[in-house]
Amino acid sequence: MSTPDLGGVVVATALPYRADEAAPAGLAVDYEAYAAHCRWLIDNGCRGVGPNGSLGEYSSLTDDERRRVARTAIETVGRDGIVVVGVHGPGSHQARHWAEIAAEDGAHGLLCLPPTMYRANRGEVLAHFEAVASVGLPVMVYNNPIDTKVDLTPGLLAEIAAIDNVVAVKEFSGDVRRVLEIREQAPELDVISGADDVVLESLLMGATGWFAGFPNVFPAESVRLFELARAGKLEEAMALYEPLVAAFRWDSRTEFVQAIKLGMDLVGRYGGPCRPPRGPLTDEHREQVTADMRRALASLGVE
Repeated sequence: MSTPDLGGVVVATALPYRADEAAPAGLAVDYEAYAAHCRWLIDNGCRGVGPNGSLGEYSSLTDDERRRVARTAIETVGRDGIVVVGVHGPGSHQARHWAEIAAEDGAHGLLCLPPTMYRANRGEVLAHFEAVASVGLPVMVYNNPIDTKVDLTPGLLAEIAAIDNVVAVKEFSGDVRRVLEIREQAPELDVISGADDVVLESLLMGATGWFAGFPNVFPAESVRLFELARAGKLEEAMALYEPLVAAFRWDSRTEFVQAIKLGMDLVGRYGGPCRPPRGPLTDEHREQVTADMRRALASLGVE
C-alpha cells in the first residue's frame, strides 16, 4: 500500500552483475544477489530501497531488466519496508510509462529527475512532474543540477509542490542552505538529503530522510547516524560521521557507482563491475577509495 511518507533511510541500491557473454556488455543482472542485498539492507534497519536510480545503473539496463529489478526489490521487501522506484526518462511520456509500471508492480513511491538529456525550462519541468504524479503514487522529485543541468530551486519547488502527489524532494545540489530555503518556500515538501557527504548537516537543518548511497556499504551504521541526528544528539552523531565523510564524499563524484561497489567488496559484500559507460576505477582512485574506506572501517572497529 502506498504511503505519502518517503522519509527515513532509503538506500539507492547498487546492482550486481554476473559474467555472461550473451548479456549486454557481457554482464547479466544477478537478480538473486540483488534480492539478497535488498533483504540485507532492510534487516540492518534501513526503511527502504530505491531501485533503478543512477547508482542502480538504470540507463544501462534493457527495458525488461529495468522492470525486473524493480519487481525484485518490491517482492523482496514486501511489507517490511518501502520501495521507491526510479522512473527517470528523457521525456514525460517515458517517465510516466515507468511510473505506471511501478504502480502496477506495487511500488510505494517514485523518484523522478527532471527530463534527462535535455535542459528543460520551467514549464517543461512542471509538465514532466505533472505527468508522473498523475499516476497516483507519492512522488519524490530529484534535484541533481550537476547531472541534469536543471536546478530545482526553492522557488521552482514551491510551484512543483502544488502538484498533487508530489510529497518530497531529494536534494543533491550539495548546498545545505537549500534545506531551510525549501522548508520556507515549499513547506509542503519533505526534504530528503541526497548527498552522503552533507547528510548530517542536512538532517540538522530539518531534512526528514536520506536517500543514500554509502548505506549500501554501512547500513546499520548509517541508520544509527540518521537516528542520532534526528534526535539532536550532535556530539554522538559527529563522532560517528566525521571518520566516514572521506568515504561518503565519493557519493558526489563522477565515479560514485564504482567507488560504492568497491566499498561493498571491501566489507565482504559483492559490489562487482559496472556496465558501460562506467569503466573500472583508475589505480589512483582505487587506492584512494581503499584508504578512505580503511579509515571508516577503523573508526567502526571493523578489521
